Parts: sequence; C-alpha cells; structure tokens
Amino acid sequence: MLVVGATGVLGTLIAERLAERGARLVLHGRDASRLDGRAGDATVAIDLTDVDAPEAIVERAVAALGGLDAIVVAAGVVGFDGVAETSGQDLETMFTVNALAPMRIISVALPSLLQSAAEGNEPMVLTISGIVSELPTAGLASYSASKAALAAYVAAAGRELRRSGIRLVDARPGHTETGLAERPLFGTPPRFPRGHDPAAVADRLVRAIEEGATALPPDAFAGA
Repeated sequence: MLVVGATGVLGTLIAERLAERGARLVLHGRDASRLDGRAGDATVAIDLTDVDAPEAIVERAVAALGGLDAIVVAAGVVGFDGVAETSGQDLETMFTVNALAPMRIISVALPSLLQSAAEGNEPMVLTISGIVSELPTAGLASYSASKAALAAYVAAAGRELRRSGIRLVDARPGHTETGLAERPLFGTPPRFPRGHDPAAVADRLVRAIEEGATALPPDAFAGA
C-alpha cells in the first residue's frame, strides 16, 4: 500500500494503523528526515509540486512492493484569503498539491491497480477531500475549489473503473484537529470550532479500507 502524505498528522496515524495490521507500506512525504525510521518497506521523499513527483512516487512503490494494491492520499495544503488577494502562484500550488498531483498519481498507478484486480485482489484508492468539497466556504474559495475538483474526479473515475474491480473512495470529514489550519500556505486562519479527533478519523478511514466502504460523506464521521 502507498500512503501519500505519510508525515502529516492524519497520514502518520493511518500508516501506523495499517502497519499494525500487517500491511506492506511505501510512505511518501516531502521531508526525508521525517520519514527516517518509519515502519514500511520503503519511503520516497519528494514535493508534490515537483513535475515528476507522481511518476516517482508510484514507480518507487511498485518497485518496493512488486505491485500496488492500494493508495491512500492524505497530503494537502490549506490557505486563507479573499478571492481578490489570492496570488496566481498560491492558487497553482493549492491545486497541484490538493488536486492535480493526486489525480496524476491515480492515473500513473492505474496499470498496477488493473493488474492487481486481474490477479483477484480488490485494489482501492482512498482520497480525503473533506467537507469543503461539498460545502464551499467563504475565505476558503481556492481551498474549497481544489478539494471539490479532487472529489469530482474520484467520483467520476470511480464509476468509470468500477467494472474493472478498482474501488475509489473520497472521504469528506469535517474540520479535523491535525494542525493543518495553523500552517497555512497563505493567509491567517479564522477561529474554528473544535474539530474531529484525528485518531478517531484515522480509525474510521482504516475501517473503511478494511470493510470495503464505497462512500464516506461527512456524517460517516459523526462522533469522531
């Protein structure tokens, strides 16, 4: 299994739970030092904004695992700005990390996922767009749009690939206390109400992987 964004709070929790269950993992992160010593078959340190990042990540995973059965995309960036203030570069980075890179990773990984299905496995891809993908929020226009793009892609691609035996699932939890909002790409975060416990969200996501869930709307995280 490939975990993209495995050094973030949520990605770390997901990877730990999968490792405890005996999953073979390739862990991706931007910072090589934060990947050192992590449980997994291999790691790949590369920024998702690098032009060759999707290919490098998937190639490393396939080489280390001898194939690819599952992908979890837990990487993301957030920014806070009115639409008049968001710079073109920030907008490009937001869409690259939150939407374009995940889309390309899925596309690049497709031959390996199809091979897995042909071998009788149940390959899957899990992305995390969050509640903003269906409830766009003022002050988060570019972030909401980037996540909505990912959610739309996964929904359409999931329908397209269903008959091939590949399951694509997009998770849309509400605000989760991962600290991401305190590390924005740009802007100043507003005051958010208390969000979901990241450990509880990770538990729900791993359970969805294990149980073959096909949908994870916001209410799937009630009580998290």
